[in-house]
Amino acid sequence: MKKLVLLQSLVVVFFTSLSLHAQAQRTISDAKITYKIELPAEQAQMDAMMANSTMVQYIRGDLSRIDMSFNVVNYIYITNAKTSTMVTLLDNHGDKYLIRTPKDAFEKEWKTFDNIQFVDQEGTKEIAGYTCKKAIGKMKDGQQFEVYYTTQLVPESRMYNRRFSNLKGLPLEFEIPMKANHKLKVLATKVDLSPVPASVFDIPHGYREISQDELKKLRG
Repeated sequence: MKKLVLLQSLVVVFFTSLSLHAQAQRTISDAKITYKIELPAEQAQMDAMMANSTMVQYIRGDLSRIDMSFNVVNYIYITNAKTSTMVTLLDNHGDKYLIRTPKDAFEKEWKTFDNIQFVDQEGTKEIAGYTCKKAIGKMKDGQQFEVYYTTQLVPESRMYNRRFSNLKGLPLEFEIPMKANHKLKVLATKVDLSPVPASVFDIPHGYREISQDELKKLRG
């Protein structure tokens, strides 16, 4: 009888722990995460027009979209993980360009980020209502960046953002390495898990299609 009671207790504990784990971690297929972008202090003084910059990440299954708004210059990246392709939309002071990244170039570029290793660190913080762990991302070229991520939300497709395909959760604060050892800081302000309309990933009209080489010339 004692053994039966003990067994029942173990079963209750087991299923309770499973229930708690299920509540703690959720696999998501749809999400919209709004971030604010903070420029390095020295760059913020020089580029006052880039103040209040934002980033929005959309996820819908194998489709993802990232909008980066620097006020006068805006970028949109639309990725299809199924076809391994990406479309970049650039709006530079009203001049609008569309650049397609074919499968071979996409996969080559992806490998650059696929080797990023994330090493957990001590420390947690609450961001947009979620408990986040601290980690350091180490890139193949030696660059490192800090990230805070929540294990409560795990994207169904790991290709929602090439930089975080190896991360064990959803990044809600992170750094983006720039030139001259500068880093942008990206911090989530809102997480919306409502279904994302398929139309969000449609290619808008009004953009002139150019090649990667033409884009390089535009950038000087």
